Amino acid sequence: MKTIIIAIMTTSIAFTACNSSNNKSAENNNAENNQTSTTTPSSNPTGEATPIKGIVSAYLNLKNALANDNSQAAANAANEFLEALNKIDKSSLTEGQKKVYADVADDAKEMAEHISKSADKIDHQREHFDMLSSDMYDLVKAFGTGQTLYRDFCPMYNDNKGVYWISETKEIKNPYLGKQMPTCGEVKEEIKQ
Repeated sequence: MKTIIIAIMTTSIAFTACNSSNNKSAENNNAENNQTSTTTPSSNPTGEATPIKGIVSAYLNLKNALANDNSQAAANAANEFLEALNKIDKSSLTEGQKKVYADVADDAKEMAEHISKSADKIDHQREHFDMLSSDMYDLVKAFGTGQTLYRDFCPMYNDNKGVYWISETKEIKNPYLGKQMPTCGEVKEEIKQ
């Protein structure tokens, strides 16, 4: 009986911490930004397909695999990401897009390679997904995607330092905490196309 009570209390504390951190994080973010921001990348105002559509699709597959605690599917999605990254026609990019692509491509490739080779190590995959998500944000902001995306934030990951990711839905599906705490997080930015 004591074990059950302790388990219930531990779970309650964890969920309370997530919600409390969300509130503090939201207060801090609102203090800085006065509100959750909505941005529109200037490179794709019409909402049509962009050169990184395949990269975004593979990234979202990877995010969803991690949210479902499926390390093998995450490895497969990382391979899709690498293929899409290699298909970019750099000659069709604007000068600004070329610069952003050059700044993030090698790093994104390295992160995706680590994820693809770590099918049995989901924690390792999530560490690299953190860095990949930063690169994706830069790409999405520079290229647009032809769809509305959301930049989400989880305050509990990485020793409560927090972490961001890109999602295709407003509903939180946390790729860092997976099924352990699937809804921990909040939308910080809506990226409209």
